[in-house]
Amino acid sequence: MTTAQIQMPAKLVPIFEGDADVRGAHGGRGSAKTRTFAKMTAVRALMWSQAGDEGIILCGRQFMNSLADSSLEEIKAGIESEEWLRPHFDIGEKYVRTADHRISYSFVGLDRNINSIKSKARIRLAWIDEAEPVTEEAWVKLIPTLREEDSELWITWNPERKASATNKRFRNSTDARTKIAEMNWRDNPWFPEILNRQRAKDQRERPDQYDHIWEGAFITVAEGAYYAAALTKARADGRVGHVAADPLMTIRAIWDIGGTGAKADATAIWIVQYIGREIRFLDYYEAVGQPLATHVAWLRGNGYEKALCVLPHDGASHEKIIDSTYEGALRAAGFDVKVIPNQGAGAAMARVETARRLFPSMWFDELKCAGGLEAIGWYHEKRDAERNIGLGPDHDWSSHGADAFGLAAVAYEAPRAKQTINYSSRGIV
Repeated sequence: MTTAQIQMPAKLVPIFEGDADVRGAHGGRGSAKTRTFAKMTAVRALMWSQAGDEGIILCGRQFMNSLADSSLEEIKAGIESEEWLRPHFDIGEKYVRTADHRISYSFVGLDRNINSIKSKARIRLAWIDEAEPVTEEAWVKLIPTLREEDSELWITWNPERKASATNKRFRNSTDARTKIAEMNWRDNPWFPEILNRQRAKDQRERPDQYDHIWEGAFITVAEGAYYAAALTKARADGRVGHVAADPLMTIRAIWDIGGTGAKADATAIWIVQYIGREIRFLDYYEAVGQPLATHVAWLRGNGYEKALCVLPHDGASHEKIIDSTYEGALRAAGFDVKVIPNQGAGAAMARVETARRLFPSMWFDELKCAGGLEAIGWYHEKRDAERNIGLGPDHDWSSHGADAFGLAAVAYEAPRAKQTINYSSRGIV
């Protein structure tokens, strides 16, 4: 029996030991996680080949328009990195397979080809790289295709959002047959000096992005987001932390209205107080597809039953609740309601500019507003890549919280300066 030595970071050794259904690693740039997993797929391919088994190693990413977007080059590099592995593989420009052709690699984009994966015979291993954006629908369809008794799912990803399907499914799994490690640059014993210089530069020049890029943290401010600079400044100024409510001042529940049903937009609510020239964001709520009664129950259950509900202009329409309006239904539920008039064309950017102007006066409760801070930190412009022009705010998961946030800025009225009246013996001057 020949024994081969495989070079890998020590932190990944237990991930590949023993039996498992899922093996994976998440973290920042330069950790060697992707190269190690690529190499280990080849080790597995060789083991199956030498045992006389046949099958496919499926390498997927959520988005893959061509082989250039795939893990093909990582697989090749992983094989080339171990001198003893290379003779056992047939490597072409567009393919990789074992020399005896028993095990071959297949490369797919899950967003376009997830249904076709079902027809692939004998998937021994599925490795999903850059797995952060993989949708729950894709996971639901992919996992049952791993039908062999010893087939496994491997995943590698750089976390972005705590609420992503990948993080929710795998990051904190308690299943004994799921083995996941966190890997960052300091866990890579071969971390190159050129990457270390890039890391140090990002730490100096891009502190708002550094933790996500290099330390595997979730994104708190997306590069290019409308409020990125303002939110970074708020954190540096200490305006993101614990914020207490003033019991003598009006509490406002500021809404962005969604709808009911699984495919409806989210309903978002910021709990806000205007204290002099300060705008205090105390709490945040978001729900998808729930009826109005659920939102009202959250307000009452969290002590906001006397809140002034501030609605966008569609709160006065009859489109959201059959035979009623959000305005009417909330009044019937005992809330005072204010509807902000339609701001017309360009309303979204008007909200953005107003919020940017007022941001230095804003304070946020970091714990209770975590979901809302994530949304405004992500909210960004949609761009036409071919023409390199902006198309206005991107209507994605973040836009509902961001729209309600912008409405809070629009609804704010600064206190008027006190007027001093001087009197003289000749009358008023």
